[in-house]
Amino acid sequence: MKRSAIPSVDLDLFRSKDPKIKMKFVEEIGSAYSDIGFVAIENHGIDPKLIKHLYDEIKNFFNLDISIKDKYSNVYGGQRGYTSFGKEHAKDSNKGDLKEFWHFGQILNENDPLRKEYPDNVLVEELPLFNKYGLESYTVFENTGKLILQSLALYLSLDEFYFDPWVDRGNSILRPIYYPPITKAPEGAVRAGAHEDINLITLLVGASADGLQVQDKTGNWIDAKASEDQIVVNVGDMLQRLTNDRLKSTTHRVINPPKEKWGTPRYSVPFFLHPQSAMPLNCLDNCIDESHPKRYEDITAGNFLIQRLKEIGLL
Repeated sequence: MKRSAIPSVDLDLFRSKDPKIKMKFVEEIGSAYSDIGFVAIENHGIDPKLIKHLYDEIKNFFNLDISIKDKYSNVYGGQRGYTSFGKEHAKDSNKGDLKEFWHFGQILNENDPLRKEYPDNVLVEELPLFNKYGLESYTVFENTGKLILQSLALYLSLDEFYFDPWVDRGNSILRPIYYPPITKAPEGAVRAGAHEDINLITLLVGASADGLQVQDKTGNWIDAKASEDQIVVNVGDMLQRLTNDRLKSTTHRVINPPKEKWGTPRYSVPFFLHPQSAMPLNCLDNCIDESHPKRYEDITAGNFLIQRLKEIGLL
Protein backbone atom coordinates (compact mmCIF):
# COMPACT_ATOMS: atom_id res chain seq x y z
CA MET A 1 0.00 0.00 0.00
CA LYS A 2 1.38 3.41 -0.99
CA ARG A 3 0.53 6.72 0.58
CA SER A 4 1.47 10.08 -0.84
CA ALA A 5 3.06 13.20 0.55
CA ILE A 6 5.89 14.01 2.87
CA PRO A 7 5.69 16.88 5.40
CA SER A 8 5.91 20.42 3.97
CA VAL A 9 7.64 23.34 5.69
CA ASP A 10 8.09 27.02 4.83
CA LEU A 11 11.66 28.29 5.05
CA ASP A 12 10.40 31.88 5.29
CA LEU A 13 9.38 31.08 8.86
CA PHE A 14 13.01 30.50 9.75
CA ARG A 15 13.97 33.84 8.18
CA SER A 16 11.51 35.65 10.48
CA LYS A 17 12.77 38.21 13.01
CA ASP A 18 10.16 36.89 15.46
CA PRO A 19 11.85 34.18 17.58
CA LYS A 20 8.56 32.33 18.12
CA ILE A 21 7.91 32.07 14.37
CA LYS A 22 11.51 31.05 13.74
CA MET A 23 11.31 28.31 16.38
CA LYS A 24 8.03 27.09 14.90
CA PHE A 25 9.98 26.17 11.77
CA VAL A 26 12.74 24.58 13.85
CA GLU A 27 10.25 22.32 15.61
CA GLU A 28 8.45 21.43 12.38
CA ILE A 29 11.53 20.41 10.44
CA GLY A 30 13.15 18.72 13.44
CA SER A 31 10.05 16.65 14.11
CA ALA A 32 9.80 15.65 10.45
CA TYR A 33 13.45 14.59 10.34
CA SER A 34 13.05 12.66 13.59
CA ASP A 35 10.14 10.78 12.02
CA ILE A 36 10.39 10.28 8.25
CA GLY A 37 13.68 12.05 7.41
CA PHE A 38 12.24 13.87 4.36
CA VAL A 39 10.49 17.24 3.89
CA ALA A 40 9.28 19.39 1.02
CA ILE A 41 10.44 22.99 1.47
CA GLU A 42 8.77 26.06 0.00
CA ASN A 43 10.25 29.56 -0.18
CA HIS A 44 13.66 27.92 -0.44
CA GLY A 45 15.23 30.93 -2.12
CA ILE A 46 16.41 29.20 -5.31
CA ASP A 47 15.39 31.22 -8.39
CA PRO A 48 13.09 29.13 -10.66
CA LYS A 49 14.75 30.77 -13.70
CA LEU A 50 18.09 29.36 -12.58
CA ILE A 51 16.54 25.91 -12.15
CA LYS A 52 15.08 26.09 -15.68
CA HIS A 53 18.42 27.16 -17.18
CA LEU A 54 20.14 24.34 -15.31
CA TYR A 55 17.70 21.69 -16.54
CA ASP A 56 17.91 22.94 -20.12
CA GLU A 57 21.70 22.61 -20.06
CA ILE A 58 21.57 19.20 -18.34
CA LYS A 59 19.40 17.90 -21.18
CA ASN A 60 21.85 19.35 -23.69
CA PHE A 61 24.74 17.54 -22.01
CA PHE A 62 23.11 14.12 -21.79
CA ASN A 63 21.98 14.45 -25.42
CA LEU A 64 25.63 14.62 -26.51
CA ASP A 65 27.10 11.63 -28.29
CA ILE A 66 28.56 9.05 -25.93
CA SER A 67 31.99 9.57 -27.48
CA ILE A 68 31.92 13.19 -26.29
CA LYS A 69 30.58 12.37 -22.82
CA ASP A 70 33.21 9.68 -22.38
CA LYS A 71 35.94 12.31 -22.75
CA TYR A 72 34.86 13.54 -19.32
CA SER A 73 34.59 10.15 -17.57
CA ASN A 74 36.85 8.32 -15.11
CA VAL A 75 37.99 11.61 -13.57
CA TYR A 76 39.27 11.54 -9.96
CA GLY A 77 37.55 8.24 -9.25
CA GLY A 78 34.20 9.62 -10.38
CA GLN A 79 34.30 12.58 -7.98
CA ARG A 80 34.11 15.01 -10.91
CA GLY A 81 32.83 14.87 -14.45
CA TYR A 82 30.81 12.10 -16.09
CA THR A 83 29.86 8.65 -14.76
CA SER A 84 28.45 6.34 -17.40
CA PHE A 85 25.20 4.39 -17.40
CA GLY A 86 24.87 1.56 -14.90
CA LYS A 87 28.17 2.05 -13.07
CA GLU A 88 26.80 3.02 -9.63
CA HIS A 89 24.78 0.59 -7.56
CA ALA A 90 23.11 0.61 -4.14
CA LYS A 91 25.28 -0.47 -1.19
CA ASP A 92 23.77 -3.94 -0.83
CA SER A 93 23.15 -4.62 -4.53
CA ASN A 94 25.27 -5.70 -7.48
CA LYS A 95 22.75 -4.45 -10.06
CA GLY A 96 23.82 -1.20 -11.68
CA ASP A 97 21.30 1.64 -11.44
CA LEU A 98 19.58 2.68 -14.69
CA LYS A 99 21.18 6.13 -14.76
CA GLU A 100 24.18 8.21 -15.79
CA PHE A 101 25.30 11.41 -14.09
CA TRP A 102 27.70 14.33 -13.78
CA HIS A 103 29.49 15.76 -10.72
CA PHE A 104 30.19 19.41 -9.98
CA GLY A 105 32.25 20.00 -6.83
CA GLN A 106 33.42 22.75 -4.51
CA ILE A 107 34.64 26.01 -6.05
CA LEU A 108 37.83 27.22 -4.34
CA ASN A 109 40.24 30.11 -4.66
CA GLU A 110 43.66 29.27 -6.09
CA ASN A 111 45.43 29.73 -2.75
CA ASP A 112 42.93 27.73 -0.68
CA PRO A 113 44.72 24.90 1.19
CA LEU A 114 41.75 22.58 0.49
CA ARG A 115 42.70 22.60 -3.21
CA LYS A 116 45.18 19.84 -2.33
CA GLU A 117 42.28 17.70 -1.15
CA TYR A 118 39.50 18.44 -3.65
CA PRO A 119 39.77 17.70 -7.37
CA ASP A 120 39.28 20.58 -9.80
CA ASN A 121 35.94 20.83 -11.56
CA VAL A 122 35.77 19.45 -15.10
CA LEU A 123 34.45 21.87 -17.71
CA VAL A 124 32.60 20.74 -20.83
CA GLU A 125 34.19 22.43 -23.84
CA GLU A 126 31.12 21.90 -26.00
CA LEU A 127 28.62 23.48 -23.57
CA PRO A 128 29.90 26.60 -21.75
CA LEU A 129 26.42 27.33 -20.36
CA PHE A 130 26.32 23.87 -18.77
CA ASN A 131 29.41 24.85 -16.78
CA LYS A 132 28.04 28.33 -15.97
CA TYR A 133 24.65 27.26 -14.64
CA GLY A 134 26.02 24.15 -12.92
CA LEU A 135 28.58 26.08 -10.88
CA GLU A 136 26.16 28.94 -10.19
CA SER A 137 23.56 26.47 -8.93
CA TYR A 138 26.15 24.79 -6.72
CA THR A 139 26.71 28.02 -4.76
CA VAL A 140 22.98 28.80 -4.45
CA PHE A 141 22.08 25.29 -3.29
CA GLU A 142 24.94 25.36 -0.79
CA ASN A 143 23.63 28.59 0.76
CA THR A 144 20.11 27.16 1.12
CA GLY A 145 21.56 24.02 2.70
CA LYS A 146 23.48 26.07 5.26
CA LEU A 147 20.24 27.76 6.33
CA ILE A 148 18.53 24.40 6.83
CA LEU A 149 21.45 23.14 8.91
CA GLN A 150 21.26 26.27 11.07
CA SER A 151 17.67 25.36 11.91
CA LEU A 152 18.68 21.80 12.74
CA ALA A 153 21.48 23.04 15.00
CA LEU A 154 18.86 24.88 17.06
CA TYR A 155 16.64 21.78 17.12
CA LEU A 156 19.61 19.84 18.52
CA SER A 157 20.21 22.52 21.21
CA LEU A 158 23.49 23.54 19.57
CA ASP A 159 24.71 26.99 18.62
CA GLU A 160 22.75 28.11 15.55
CA PHE A 161 25.95 28.31 13.48
CA TYR A 162 27.47 25.04 14.70
CA PHE A 163 27.63 23.55 11.19
CA ASP A 164 28.72 26.70 9.34
CA PRO A 165 32.52 26.37 9.66
CA TRP A 166 32.34 22.70 8.68
CA VAL A 167 30.11 23.06 5.60
CA ASP A 168 31.82 26.26 4.43
CA ARG A 169 34.06 25.02 1.59
CA GLY A 170 32.82 21.52 2.33
CA ASN A 171 33.18 18.51 0.04
CA SER A 172 29.65 18.88 -1.39
CA ILE A 173 28.55 17.51 -4.77
CA LEU A 174 25.95 18.73 -7.28
CA ARG A 175 24.84 15.73 -9.32
CA PRO A 176 22.73 16.18 -12.47
CA ILE A 177 21.25 12.72 -13.22
CA TYR A 178 19.75 11.30 -16.41
CA TYR A 179 17.54 8.20 -16.32
CA PRO A 180 17.14 7.25 -20.00
CA PRO A 181 13.98 5.74 -21.48
CA ILE A 182 13.69 2.04 -20.70
CA THR A 183 13.87 0.00 -23.90
CA LYS A 184 13.67 -3.57 -22.56
CA ALA A 185 12.73 -5.38 -19.35
CA PRO A 186 15.34 -4.27 -16.75
CA GLU A 187 15.78 -7.76 -15.17
CA GLY A 188 15.71 -6.62 -11.55
CA ALA A 189 17.43 -3.26 -12.05
CA VAL A 190 15.72 0.00 -11.13
CA ARG A 191 16.48 3.64 -11.81
CA ALA A 192 18.00 3.95 -8.33
CA GLY A 193 18.06 1.05 -5.90
CA ALA A 194 16.94 1.41 -2.29
CA HIS A 195 19.65 3.30 -0.42
CA GLU A 196 20.45 6.00 2.12
CA ASP A 197 22.49 9.09 1.26
CA ILE A 198 26.03 9.41 2.63
CA ASN A 199 26.14 13.14 3.44
CA LEU A 200 24.61 15.55 5.99
CA ILE A 201 21.54 16.60 3.98
CA THR A 202 20.47 16.31 0.33
CA LEU A 203 18.57 18.99 -1.58
CA LEU A 204 16.62 17.68 -4.58
CA VAL A 205 15.52 20.33 -7.03
CA GLY A 206 12.81 19.89 -9.66
CA ALA A 207 12.81 16.21 -10.71
CA SER A 208 11.23 15.95 -14.16
CA ALA A 209 9.16 12.81 -13.51
CA ASP A 210 7.66 10.78 -10.66
CA GLY A 211 9.45 7.82 -9.15
CA LEU A 212 11.08 8.93 -5.89
CA GLN A 213 9.78 6.95 -2.92
CA VAL A 214 10.76 6.87 0.76
CA GLN A 215 10.21 4.07 3.27
CA ASP A 216 8.35 4.88 6.47
CA LYS A 217 8.81 3.24 9.89
CA THR A 218 6.33 0.47 9.06
CA GLY A 219 8.06 -0.45 5.80
CA ASN A 220 5.51 1.17 3.50
CA TRP A 221 6.80 3.09 0.47
CA ILE A 222 5.58 6.69 0.24
CA ASP A 223 5.69 8.76 -2.95
CA ALA A 224 7.95 11.74 -2.19
CA LYS A 225 6.26 14.40 -4.27
CA ALA A 226 6.82 18.13 -4.11
CA SER A 227 4.99 20.90 -5.92
CA GLU A 228 6.80 22.90 -8.61
CA ASP A 229 7.72 25.64 -6.14
CA GLN A 230 9.17 23.25 -3.54
CA ILE A 231 12.39 21.28 -3.14
CA VAL A 232 12.77 17.94 -1.34
CA VAL A 233 15.40 17.84 1.42
CA ASN A 234 16.39 14.71 3.34
CA VAL A 235 18.78 13.64 6.09
CA GLY A 236 21.89 11.66 5.14
CA ASP A 237 23.88 9.05 7.04
CA MET A 238 26.46 11.55 8.34
CA LEU A 239 23.78 13.55 10.15
CA GLN A 240 22.06 10.43 11.43
CA ARG A 241 25.39 9.21 12.78
CA LEU A 242 26.25 12.57 14.35
CA THR A 243 22.87 12.68 16.12
CA ASN A 244 23.04 9.04 17.27
CA ASP A 245 19.93 8.22 15.17
CA ARG A 246 17.86 11.10 16.53
CA LEU A 247 17.49 12.41 12.96
CA LYS A 248 16.65 9.71 10.41
CA SER A 249 18.52 8.91 7.21
CA THR A 250 15.60 7.26 5.45
CA THR A 251 15.85 4.52 2.85
CA HIS A 252 14.64 5.78 -0.54
CA ARG A 253 14.64 4.69 -4.17
CA VAL A 254 13.65 5.74 -7.68
CA ILE A 255 11.32 3.13 -9.14
CA ASN A 256 10.83 2.36 -12.81
CA PRO A 257 7.72 3.85 -14.41
CA PRO A 258 4.83 1.62 -15.52
CA LYS A 259 5.49 -0.05 -18.89
CA GLU A 260 3.35 2.41 -20.80
CA LYS A 261 5.72 5.17 -19.64
CA TRP A 262 9.01 3.35 -20.27
CA GLY A 263 9.74 5.82 -23.08
CA THR A 264 9.72 8.77 -20.64
CA PRO A 265 13.19 9.86 -19.48
CA ARG A 266 13.74 11.31 -16.02
CA TYR A 267 16.11 14.09 -14.95
CA SER A 268 16.90 15.16 -11.40
CA VAL A 269 19.47 17.33 -9.62
CA PRO A 270 20.37 16.36 -6.06
CA PHE A 271 22.85 18.50 -4.12
CA PHE A 272 24.69 16.35 -1.58
CA LEU A 273 25.80 18.70 1.19
CA HIS A 274 29.01 17.40 2.75
CA PRO A 275 31.17 18.96 5.45
CA GLN A 276 34.92 19.32 5.22
CA SER A 277 36.63 15.95 5.54
CA ALA A 278 38.11 16.81 8.96
CA MET A 279 34.69 17.16 10.62
CA PRO A 280 34.26 14.60 13.43
CA LEU A 281 31.06 12.58 13.10
CA ASN A 282 31.33 11.48 16.74
CA CYS A 283 27.87 11.15 18.27
CA LEU A 284 26.86 14.41 19.97
CA ASP A 285 26.93 14.22 23.77
CA ASN A 286 23.41 15.60 24.04
CA CYS A 287 22.08 12.82 21.80
CA ILE A 288 23.39 10.09 24.13
CA ASP A 289 21.66 8.94 27.33
CA GLU A 290 20.65 5.73 29.09
CA SER A 291 17.77 5.19 26.67
CA HIS A 292 19.92 6.06 23.66
CA PRO A 293 23.42 4.64 24.16
CA LYS A 294 26.13 5.59 21.69
CA ARG A 295 25.58 3.54 18.52
CA TYR A 296 28.57 4.46 16.35
CA GLU A 297 32.34 4.49 16.61
CA ASP A 298 34.14 7.81 16.17
CA ILE A 299 35.08 8.66 12.59
CA THR A 300 35.76 11.73 10.45
CA ALA A 301 33.54 12.73 7.54
CA GLY A 302 36.38 12.09 5.10
CA ASN A 303 37.04 8.54 6.24
CA PHE A 304 33.33 7.75 6.33
CA LEU A 305 32.93 9.04 2.75
CA ILE A 306 35.77 6.86 1.45
CA GLN A 307 34.26 3.84 3.18
CA ARG A 308 30.87 4.40 1.57
CA LEU A 309 32.16 5.24 -1.93
CA LYS A 310 33.86 1.84 -1.99
CA GLU A 311 30.58 0.17 -0.97
CA ILE A 312 28.63 1.69 -3.89
CA GLY A 313 31.24 1.00 -6.56
CA LEU A 314 32.60 4.49 -7.18
CA LEU A 315 36.02 3.81 -5.58
